[in-house]
Amino acid sequence: MTTHLTDVSTVSTVSTDATTGRAADPAAPVRTPHTAGAQGSPAHPDAESRRIVTDHLRSVAPAIESLLQNVGTLAGWGVEMADRLMAGRRLLAAGNGGSAAEAQHLTAELVGRFDGEREPFSAIALHAETSAVTAIANDYGFDHMFARQVTAHGRPGDILLLLSTSGKSPNLLHAVDAARAAGVTTWALTAAGPNPLTERVDDFVAIDAQSANAQEGHLIALHAICRAFDAEVRRRRQEEQR
Repeated sequence: MTTHLTDVSTVSTVSTDATTGRAADPAAPVRTPHTAGAQGSPAHPDAESRRIVTDHLRSVAPAIESLLQNVGTLAGWGVEMADRLMAGRRLLAAGNGGSAAEAQHLTAELVGRFDGEREPFSAIALHAETSAVTAIANDYGFDHMFARQVTAHGRPGDILLLLSTSGKSPNLLHAVDAARAAGVTTWALTAAGPNPLTERVDDFVAIDAQSANAQEGHLIALHAICRAFDAEVRRRRQEEQR
């Protein structure tokens, strides 16, 4: 992490050579605070820019508080996912834009690993199936690109987890309908509810915060779910060995 010298509260007024500790050559080029880090660092942000960043960081707090109010649901999802995926079921996940990236982050944690070594589990990020996405969107329309994949991949007992800040995306709402028809359980992470998605899925966590901060909260929620998931998998495997 780069630390800018101007972010340090106390700065010496006597310039010294970092190597020798002696007074620096006054003729030497001045090493300005904002060039202390990586080349290309932004220089001298004004008070308004600092206020905007500070306000954004402080706005994360409501998202965290909202997540704390849903600890039971997040832990329950982790345990339920372990129960189903260990039984051979599958997790399907989808979102649009930044939510797509977070959905793919979740499936990577399950197919790869999170807290420690364990077996891989079946999880598919539907938006990452690029050829299927473009083919379906081209032939059936963007609103149906997830629904058709849910119908193709989803089996009774599987889980479909959808991420959306607005909770209004038609392609996610159609995916819920397809999941219900296939016997797939549906969960959603959204920003403040109620919204069309929270009203349609089987269970949801709606983060009561600004849209960007809610999306940041979604990633924290996914990691919390993974932590509960891995703990449950580990507990069950240990029981099997006794």
